[in-house]
Amino acid sequence: MNTWTSADLASLDKAIATGATKVRFADNREVTYRSLADMRSIRKEIVEALTGSVPIARTTFVEHSRD
Repeated sequence: MNTWTSADLASLDKAIATGATKVRFADNREVTYRSLADMRSIRKEIVEALTGSVPIARTTFVEHSRD
């Protein structure tokens, strides 16, 4: 599990904005992502870690009746 920082988020945002696929994080790790989708997925993970938010599981119930 990573301990993400706001500097990591800023580095990833900068890479996404410029179209780069390689990111150097605050702890000097360098990661090359395969796609923008991968980068967005990690960005979501970082934001959730920084804000303490956890995605809410949702359940939908459908009711049918015959008239």
